[in-house]
Amino acid sequence: MISKRPSSLLIAALRITGRSLAVILLVLFTLVCISGVSPVYRFSRPEPFTGPDIFNPYAGLDTAHTWKRANFHTHTRVEGIFNECTHSPQATYDSLKGYGYDIVTFSNHNELTEHPFDSSLAVNVYEHGYNLFKYHKLVFGSDKVWHWDNILPLFTFQRQAQMDRLSRDSDLIQLNHPARTNGTSKKGMERLSGYDIMELDSGKTTSQEYWDWALSAGHYSFALANDDLHYPDRSRCIAVRCNFLDTPSARYEDLLATLREGRYYCMRIPDYGNGDWKTKHRLNAELPAVRDIGLKDGTVFLRLTETADSIRVTGQDHRTLFQVYGDDELEYAFRPEDSYARLTAWFPDGEVIYSNVFARYDSSLSALPGSTGTHSISVAGTLAYNLGLLILCIFAVMLTIRITRKKSTTHKLKICGLVTAR
Repeated sequence: MISKRPSSLLIAALRITGRSLAVILLVLFTLVCISGVSPVYRFSRPEPFTGPDIFNPYAGLDTAHTWKRANFHTHTRVEGIFNECTHSPQATYDSLKGYGYDIVTFSNHNELTEHPFDSSLAVNVYEHGYNLFKYHKLVFGSDKVWHWDNILPLFTFQRQAQMDRLSRDSDLIQLNHPARTNGTSKKGMERLSGYDIMELDSGKTTSQEYWDWALSAGHYSFALANDDLHYPDRSRCIAVRCNFLDTPSARYEDLLATLREGRYYCMRIPDYGNGDWKTKHRLNAELPAVRDIGLKDGTVFLRLTETADSIRVTGQDHRTLFQVYGDDELEYAFRPEDSYARLTAWFPDGEVIYSNVFARYDSSLSALPGSTGTHSISVAGTLAYNLGLLILCIFAVMLTIRITRKKSTTHKLKICGLVTAR
């Protein structure tokens, strides 16, 4: 009786491992195909904002209100295997409250979170998305979570389908961290619509060129900047983004009215003290702020509480329309060729203030700038695309069955001589 050589056993083991890996990959491929089911859209050509009027997001600004500081993108401890945080909602709220935040909403992944102590302050908001590209959205005002997602949202029409579905059962949708979303492109941003708010900054850029891609294509949105907080015990993660809202209270009905009208501004804040918590708390109480902002006789104006290094007006195609240096105020008269204007102020210590967008529109036709009906379903494209996915699924399933029907592992090992061979 002569045993098989060790090399034969190694080859057999490698073959078994290869087949197992192939089955796993085929199953994953099948899941990607199934989750990829989507309508296919025809997208309208990009068109800049036009019209005889200029939309002023600060038209209803009540300077008698104190600006209220808010963070809308906040994560906490949740039950289950998808938990990302160790801090409870109460502990997270207390941490942000210590930096002067008046409004904190809890936006856990695909889960609605109760307010820790006051149900009247509860805001039904969650972060939608499981996908590998981090194509995530904040969904405001939904009574339940919509769990469907494309594992690999490769195409803009897939992302648009999600946006359309989420908007049916929500008050507002925020497009989260585009600068950190894989697959964000100029062409995609020129097509995608249906969101109400763009999330700015996210630590990647202060120029927000992706916002201008969308605005220049006629897709109007307001903006929020949030911590996307997961670690309130890490200095570099907390109190580095925020928003200041002109709202009478932190109750949802007041927040919703303010968010829908655009009466707020966003801010990037340095990590004061670089780990020195006393310094961080102290300087967070001394932030530069907006004294007044708005539109008068076709002229945009901004007045600040402190002198900025520079204040810039950005418009169509991400162009700088006007800029002042070493000043605490700015005025800019809209020109006939300007489709929109947004303001950014940079301060000596690293703070950045972002305004919402002033844009051309026809107030007799719509409440907000931008076109409606920017996409429609392509019946032929939808049938062809989803039929292609079905064919790929069938092929993957058949191949998986073929592989798994091979002789069993035990039988293969016996043949190779794990026992003996004559």
